[in-house]
Amino acid sequence: MQRPDAMDPAARRAAMRAEIVARTSIDEAMIEKLVRGFYDRIQKDEMLAPVFAEKISDWEPHLQNMFAFWSSVALASGAYHGRPMEKHVFLPVDAAHFDRWLQLFEATARELCPPAAADHFIDRARRVAESLELGMAQVAGVTLKPGERFKRA
Repeated sequence: MQRPDAMDPAARRAAMRAEIVARTSIDEAMIEKLVRGFYDRIQKDEMLAPVFAEKISDWEPHLQNMFAFWSSVALASGAYHGRPMEKHVFLPVDAAHFDRWLQLFEATARELCPPAAADHFIDRARRVAESLELGMAQVAGVTLKPGERFKRA
């Protein structure tokens, strides 16, 4: 077997995806089921629904984009080509919103996915939330120390 660092990027991505699929059983159908279930909860959530409703009137294009995003995040598929930070950085959200987002995401993943897949999705979701929260803080001129969370004034 060829060393991963000696593979071309496409081969490296394919090997990574194969390992993830073998370990978690995640596939595109599972991603769609998770994303649809999660955003059903978002649309009914007292805290998050208004934030999303302000930006999204037609949910299906957003969901299609999220299928590609989570395929890239969970399976290293390369299907997503957007810039999530640009889309989120000026939203009126802070640590409490990210906590709620993660709470809903984790509950949905645990309900709809096998344990190994749920763990994988949740790990990636936590990384996404942390990255977005740090980016929002930075744009707001706030430097977070380790363990600090972003709170809007």
